[in-house]
Amino acid sequence: MEGLELVCFQIIASSGAAKSYFMAAIDAAKAGNFEEAEENMKQGEEAMNQGHEPHASLIQKEAAGTPTEPSLLLIHAEDQMMGAEQFKVLAEQMIDLYKELRSK
Repeated sequence: MEGLELVCFQIIASSGAAKSYFMAAIDAAKAGNFEEAEENMKQGEEAMNQGHEPHASLIQKEAAGTPTEPSLLLIHAEDQMMGAEQFKVLAEQMIDLYKELRSK
């Protein structure tokens, strides 16, 4: 596997890992373990960054005049990345909510 396929699978794998970390963060917050939740959020962010790097390289190539041919795999990869970003926001909100509930 090489080229665009490899980039797509890097994005997909990183996004999946990020979502798993964000879900673990929610579970930890639900159990009242906010330190673990924050650590999982950090690891999820690191995973997201690993997916953003190859994605950014595609954007840079396109900006330099080398367009990327759209494919179902690329669309899926970008969808997974956007889903992970949305899940991160949801996880942050859920953790804040669990903190508020524990403080009462």
